[in-house]
Amino acid sequence: MNQQVPGQNSPGTPTPTGDFMQQMENFFNTYLHKKAPFHLPLNAKEWIVKYGPWIALIIMALSLPVILATLGLTTAFAPATVIYGSYRGNFLLEGLLGLASFVLEAAALPGLFKRSLQGWKLVYYSALISAVAELLSVNIIGFIISLAVSMYFLFEIKEYYK
Repeated sequence: MNQQVPGQNSPGTPTPTGDFMQQMENFFNTYLHKKAPFHLPLNAKEWIVKYGPWIALIIMALSLPVILATLGLTTAFAPATVIYGSYRGNFLLEGLLGLASFVLEAAALPGLFKRSLQGWKLVYYSALISAVAELLSVNIIGFIISLAVSMYFLFEIKEYYK
């Protein structure tokens, strides 16, 4: 007899985290794509899908030294901020989130070139992580604008990824 242990999901049952992520994706799809007052023209969408991965690759190659230097400086000065206090104690976490976002975007590139949905989802998760970093830096306006703009463009081109 197969008994369900309380607190555990049965096989095939979505986890609460997975369900929440799906609800967020549905929310963005509904309000930033289906109910959006305007949509990108088809040629603009095709241009983004065709050249976006190349532009992302170039920007990532140019920004990698800056990201690594910033992470190194953040780590080097971390003990001083503990001793003397910091106006933003979560800067190390923000740096790690930025690095995680960068890694997800790098991992997404092969899928974006192949136009696979998995590549699109990695960029989507990267944008969410970047938004969390904005929120942690108490940059509410930046959080709202960057999240809305990135999600709008992502959901406008999602139909090109299968």
